[in-house]
Parts: sequence; C-alpha cells; structure tokens
Amino acid sequence: MRELGAEIAHDYADREPILVGSLKASFVFLADLSRAMPILHGLDFVELAGYGSAQMGGHEQIRVLKDLDADIRDRDVIVVEDVVDTGLTLHYLVRTFELRKPRSIADVTLLDRPYRRLVDDLPVSYVGFVVPDELFVGYGFDLEERWRQLADLRLVHS
Repeated sequence: MRELGAEIAHDYADREPILVGSLKASFVFLADLSRAMPILHGLDFVELAGYGSAQMGGHEQIRVLKDLDADIRDRDVIVVEDVVDTGLTLHYLVRTFELRKPRSIADVTLLDRPYRRLVDDLPVSYVGFVVPDELFVGYGFDLEERWRQLADLRLVHS
C-alpha cells in the first residue's frame, strides 16, 4: 500500500484526484490506499451487478446499483479495483465516466490478471500484484458473501 500510495501521490502531487471504489470487494483496499496517499483526495463509490449472461446469448450486461455521489467533471478520477480480469467491468466504468467529462481517468488494482483481458486499452496505471487465475478470499474479497473480514488475502483451494 505504501508503494502504491506514494506512486499515486507523486503522479498527482499538484492535483486532488477522486478515488472511486467499486463495491464491495475494493472497500478494504481503497481504505488502506487512501490512508497511504499523503495528498488531498476525494472518495466515492459505485456498485455494479452483472446479469443476463444465459438469457442474453452468453453476453453479460452490467447495471448500476449505486452511482457516484460526486460530480467528476474536470476531476482526475482513479478507479480503485480489487481485481482487473477480463476488463469488461472497468471498460464499462471508463466509458460511463468519460461521458461526464473528467480531466483524466486512471485505474489502480490490487490484483491483476492481464492474460485474461478481453478488452484492450484499459487505463490500468497502478498494479499491486499480477496473480495467477486462482480464487482469493479475505481483505474484502468474498466467496458467496463470506470471508471478506479476513485481514489478509487467502487462496481458496478447490
């Protein structure tokens, strides 16, 4: 966290970015990252849900359960993700946020799986760890809404 926070603080030293957490899994990461950033910054959250993969011929749709409270026009937005995998969710968020005319959009992710990308040209600027295609719980990550409270990441063995 200290390294990511310092890197972001350096890159945004003369600005006041807004960190946008994608609920629910990113909330622990966002809290720790926020505390590790020694610059002024805002916080906000979005919550998305996927639906329709079977009904839509295999194409999952995304719907917004909770939208931003803040106006991001002319702001530097940093999307805080727990994990970037296929990139579909981040791509949706970026496209949605771009319509609101922010100054810039970047992404910070705790875990990254770049080998699973289905979308190119994502603004993944800051990466905690590149990880294998494994299931993790703890530190905000869940398995059927359980285990989020664990203080560290743990690998789930099948």
